Amino acid sequence: MKTSQFPSVRIPYQRLLGYHEGFLRELRKCKPETRGTYERSLREFFRWYPSDKKFQFRVVDVERYKNHLTKKRKLSPVSVSTYLTALRRFCDYLVDINALKGNPAKEVKGNKRPQEHSRETITAQDVRAIYQAIDRVDERGFRDFAIIKAMVVCGLSEIELIRADIGDLKTISSSMVFYVQGKGKTTKDTAVIFPNDVKEAFQGYLAFRNEADGDEPLIMSAGNRTRGKRMTTRGIRERVNLYLEKAGVKNGKSRRITAFSLRHTAATMMADNGATVEELQSRFRIGTANTAMLYIKKLSDDQ
Repeated sequence: MKTSQFPSVRIPYQRLLGYHEGFLRELRKCKPETRGTYERSLREFFRWYPSDKKFQFRVVDVERYKNHLTKKRKLSPVSVSTYLTALRRFCDYLVDINALKGNPAKEVKGNKRPQEHSRETITAQDVRAIYQAIDRVDERGFRDFAIIKAMVVCGLSEIELIRADIGDLKTISSSMVFYVQGKGKTTKDTAVIFPNDVKEAFQGYLAFRNEADGDEPLIMSAGNRTRGKRMTTRGIRERVNLYLEKAGVKNGKSRRITAFSLRHTAATMMADNGATVEELQSRFRIGTANTAMLYIKKLSDDQ
């Protein structure tokens, strides 16, 4: 359907909420991470929709929402694209149930991806300060130390860590090998060899769980109400941010220094040591050469 052919449709907010519930039920067929991304991204739309009072599911309305995300909310280009993708998917659902004749969100493109990473790296001194900020006196401290070691040294992401089970750690010829299920993957088919310091960090943490089965979560919540459950992405980010603050690494840059900065730092250091694009893609499970190339480009720009 062409842009000019989208009819105006004003859906009362309460009815739209009902459609939203149906959409969330449909999302149960998706992977948990995909479902969570769509659900979180649509929250902004459902906050904005009743205050806008003019949204009629036309292209111009979706463009106004995009402008709200960019200018009022000041979201990053990647976040704006994610939010628009969620709205696009929701509108597809509304078309499927005959609430709309066509999907206006398909006519509005997301923002271009930035030509540089949106997160900053940290220094070797910062890394040491983070390690020192972790009190390894109980299971939680040893767990957090292992998480941060794995991120900084091996470039593991939150999703790779929270998907892992204890049985995904194997000892092969005295080396500790971690089998990873990366983003967008359905199997744990990528092997990451842990250097000795990362190996020792996980051995220290797992000493508290020596009776655990291999199919239990590798990174487990230690809270009183959530003990035994797999740690969430949000939980890992909160713990990492705690140590970034405690070590004084944030330094007023809370939006640019995050948990991802640890993985980002690992890749940057590897590029600094002469790694090729192909090596970066393989080591950090990066999907495209263009993304990996950003690390090489940053290195050349800094020199």
